[in-house]
Amino acid sequence: MSHSDDHAAGNRRDFLYVATATAGAVTAGAAIWPLVDQMNPSADVKALSSIEVDVADVEVGTQITVKWRGKPVFIRHRSPEDIELARSTDLGDLVDTDSRNANKPGEATDQNRAMDENGEWLVMMGVCTHLGCVPLGDGAGDFGGWFCPCHGSHYDAAGRIRKGPAPENLPVPIASKDGTIVKLG
Repeated sequence: MSHSDDHAAGNRRDFLYVATATAGAVTAGAAIWPLVDQMNPSADVKALSSIEVDVADVEVGTQITVKWRGKPVFIRHRSPEDIELARSTDLGDLVDTDSRNANKPGEATDQNRAMDENGEWLVMMGVCTHLGCVPLGDGAGDFGGWFCPCHGSHYDAAGRIRKGPAPENLPVPIASKDGTIVKLG
């Protein structure tokens, strides 16, 4: 066998190695893709990424609870007393001074947590920030807001943690209001 025959055999062998590795990579990719793709959200989950809630029938001083992305959301139509109570709270009395508001980041003032300028509407995730329980509303607890009976967390009329083991304020989701429609997401 001459040197040129040996060199040609090496090229063929190299080609076979590269072709086999390429075919194996394509086959592995074709087998793995369906497994990765099935982790994407389904169509029904994507459809629930935003919802609209008509709040025309929610009376002053009451709240409704809606389900969004599998979690409860509190929508409260606050009374002037609720607003005054929330706005009179000194930020130094708060456990968490972050607004936890996706719409208005900043300090946990009532103005940064309420949906509108006059503070009439408050929209929050209804999940206790301690262990994920659902707090009781309608003025429950020591501060006129929500109370989580599982471990004793008390939230005020703006959904800010005031007493108990919960480390953070109830989060405010991305929301907007147009007339009587509140859009979440």
